[in-house]
Amino acid sequence: MADDTDLDALSECALAEMARVRPVLDKIADKWTILILTVLCPRPARFNAIMRRLDGITHKALADALKRLERNGLVTRTVLPTAPIGVEYAITPLGHSLRQPFEALCTWALDHGAAIEAANHEHDSIKARQ
Repeated sequence: MADDTDLDALSECALAEMARVRPVLDKIADKWTILILTVLCPRPARFNAIMRRLDGITHKALADALKRLERNGLVTRTVLPTAPIGVEYAITPLGHSLRQPFEALCTWALDHGAAIEAANHEHDSIKARQ
């Protein structure tokens, strides 16, 4: 772990660049982006295949997210010459560059999810007694 001096420097740098960082984080750190890109990382997929892999996402939420990801250059949309016409989504090199940070975030979530749940439970128990 970095020492306090390194953490202070990293924090100062992040805060100084917040005007540039925040808009980018807003585009990649929403509810579905990480999961959609995780589905597309190994191979392209059609809309319904993506939807089946993402339990709980609505048709509209997936369609909106894919349009946003395409606009941001993280996925491509290819119309396939099939009958009926099919559409396939694939991750771009820019989207693929998020693989390592997203994998680290998913690993962190798996490692610390129980601790967060325990903290929620403890907090709620204290609030209920007050």
